[in-house]
Amino acid sequence: MIELLIKGVVSYLLGSIVGSLLIGHLHGIDIRTTGSGNAGATNAMRSLGKRAALTVLIIDIAKGWVATGFLAPWAVPPLLAASAELSAWCKPVCALAVMLGHVYPLWYGFRGGKGVATLLGVVLGINAWLILPMILVWLVTVSLSGFVSLGSILATVALAIAIAARHPTPPLVTFGILAVLFVTFTHRANIARMRAGTESRARRLWLFGPRRGQA
Repeated sequence: MIELLIKGVVSYLLGSIVGSLLIGHLHGIDIRTTGSGNAGATNAMRSLGKRAALTVLIIDIAKGWVATGFLAPWAVPPLLAASAELSAWCKPVCALAVMLGHVYPLWYGFRGGKGVATLLGVVLGINAWLILPMILVWLVTVSLSGFVSLGSILATVALAIAIAARHPTPPLVTFGILAVLFVTFTHRANIARMRAGTESRARRLWLFGPRRGQA
């Protein structure tokens, strides 16, 4: 149990290093006060440009990957080690903790991003092949609807289904379900705007968007 607690806390602190807020600070701005107000790579691109957005994306993906790919399997002293049954929960605990840190970062007043890029890193650390259904569902959803937020939510659903199919263990299946609930929760404002018809669309990817010259 101590092992899970230690790794969970370290993963949360790692998640609290939010790429857009860190890079924004280096540029003298708080990314949450510009553009859409979201502390993510998309808003960083609007406010700081493509190079900054790429850096943000790398940071947010990398910390998720480190949490599940390196921290979770890290061998602790025998005195602190969890039982074999509990150790199976290390990856799910680290995964959820690093995402929680990204959304509610200790270093930035508990106001962070929405956790999708960090989730991608988490999945890379668990099984990189699980990224494929996520990307496919995201591309199809955004191409058909134009809603990036909807694509992110459905991509997480695809992840949960893929986990249940390829890794049907209680710890990972539980993580898949909680990931869907968590990402849906962080996009609750987007869901409300979609229902109200005020959510913006990704025009360049939206296949059925207005043609040039049309409103």
